[in-house]
Amino acid sequence: MDVQIFLGALTSRALREGLVVTIALTVVSFIAGFVIGLAVALLRNSRFRVVRAAAWTYIWVFRAVPTLVLLLFFWNALPQLIPALKGPNYPAFLAAAIALSVNEGAYAAEILRGGLLSIDDGQRLAARALGMPPASVFRRVVLPQLVRVVVPAAANDFITLLKITSLASVISLREIMSNTQAVIASTFRFAEWYTAAAIYYMVLVSVFMVLQAWLERRYVWVSQPATARRSILSMRGNTSAR
Repeated sequence: MDVQIFLGALTSRALREGLVVTIALTVVSFIAGFVIGLAVALLRNSRFRVVRAAAWTYIWVFRAVPTLVLLLFFWNALPQLIPALKGPNYPAFLAAAIALSVNEGAYAAEILRGGLLSIDDGQRLAARALGMPPASVFRRVVLPQLVRVVVPAAANDFITLLKITSLASVISLREIMSNTQAVIASTFRFAEWYTAAAIYYMVLVSVFMVLQAWLERRYVWVSQPATARRSILSMRGNTSAR
């Protein structure tokens, strides 16, 4: 390995620009995926069988189909089905974000459903008995506990998604891996550039692991019953004041 070439790769503009795209794609896909996942998780608990079946089908489909296939489908096949998406109106970033978001939504739905199942129904009933509307029950009683329960799994899922973004190189999105391969195609310096790309991913994952540890410490001291009691007592105080 040539140290000078390696150091040049490590500080290259190509990898710096790819880093920005990788982080942006990860954050956008994760947020969109968790919004989708929350909706699907709530639908899984619907009292209507058809709604539950539709939510289960979504999870089954997007967990069964490989991420690589989803990326190729949304980049190559979707414009054939929707002609308006052809050309500059449909950039590679958008195709990758859609593919990763729907894929992430299926996994997030199971994470969130597990978190919802861990919350005692008695707490919801107690809040409703105090006159709290369903939206407030979810926001003030369920959501604080849900965040605490799902933080470890969600953080691990975020890190996995960060690494999966490298698959977007197959649709020519200019993220870390795609830019690395573009330079290698002209220089044939495999060892130096792949090692530099690996270090970028290692640093990114390390940063988010530190953030994960901070989030877990931030929420670990709040016990679930205590969180619910504070929310319900606060609502009872507001009701009494009225």
